[in-house]
Parts: sequence; C-alpha cells; structure tokens
Amino acid sequence: MSTTSVISPARQLVLASTSSFRKTLLQKLGLEFISCAPLVDETPLAEESAQILVQRLALAKATAGGKLHPGSLCIGSDQVAVIDGKIIGKPHTEAKACEQLAQASGKAITFYTGLALYDDRTGDAEVILEPFTVHFRQLTAQQIANYVKREQPLSCAGSFMCEGLGIALFERLQGDDPNSLIGLPLIALTRLLANKGIDVLG
Repeated sequence: MSTTSVISPARQLVLASTSSFRKTLLQKLGLEFISCAPLVDETPLAEESAQILVQRLALAKATAGGKLHPGSLCIGSDQVAVIDGKIIGKPHTEAKACEQLAQASGKAITFYTGLALYDDRTGDAEVILEPFTVHFRQLTAQQIANYVKREQPLSCAGSFMCEGLGIALFERLQGDDPNSLIGLPLIALTRLLANKGIDVLG
C-alpha cells in the first residue's frame, strides 16, 4: 500500500473554500495547505455571463482568503452549470434536483469553473476559466428519482456527483480536466503554482 508524501511549500498555501470535494482534490497534489471560509457575496450581477461570474467569484474568494491569511498564496474557485442558456446552481431539495436533471436529460451541458491564485504578498493574481461539457443520457423520470434518492446530490451544481453514481447519467464527458467537473481543475492549478515556484513534483 502506497502513501502520498506531503510537501510543505515555502509559502503558506490556502484553499479559500470549505468544500470537502475541493479539499479532497487538492490533497491529490500532496501539498500542505489550510482552508478557510471566504466571505463573498455570490449573487450574479445584472447581465453577467456564466464565464465572467465564475472568474469574478474565484478571484473574490482567493482575495478574501488571502486577507484572512496575510502573505499567503490563496486558491479560489467557483463553478456554475448552464442549461438552455440559464445558469443553474445547487438544488438544495430533491424536487429541484429532479427538475434540474430532467432539464439536462439528453442534452450537452457546459460547466464553467473559475480558478484564481492570489498572492497576498504582492497583490498579483492569475485567473483562468475551465469549461467542461457533460453529455447526458436520455433519462426517465424514474431513473432520475432513483438517482437523486440514492446519492442525494443536493449541494452539487447540476444535481449530480460524477465521482459517484452520477457517472451513470452520462453518455460521455468532454474537457481537458475531469477534476474541474468536481470543482477544482488540478492541471491548471499545477501550472499556476509552478508560476509561483511551487513544483508539486519537486
């Protein structure tokens, strides 16, 4: 049985999120980090596109986290799904989750993830947008109800957990990094960290 060693970066690394999914993803890189809850108003602005929204919120979260931990490098991320041109969020109820999945059935749904790395020492930040498209199977109302009852994806944008039974909802996945679908694009993050002198393979 192998174990992953943990690297202590020269700078304090902060994940500006309380999401257990994002914490688990970041742990894959084997870096020592702490997490915090950034106080950010996530209300979309008037006429704001999904792409602009997630980048703005990712940066706002990273900046807020950096202010809570002065001198740190702080990671912020935000994600939304778009169905029929409309931004959808977390369902919070089984009824809403079933409604979202019924809307997605048989369609290609794009998820947009914003990722920001903020350097509180310099005030510099890098922000990227990571799109990922999910092609849903044609689902019956009973299949949707069974899935929601079994997995309870009530705190997930799009009403599914692709790391679990949610994978059975899809025909195929299309994108550069499947981790972005869970909320933290690790390939892009590895590149942003390297730009700050943190080599996860070093």
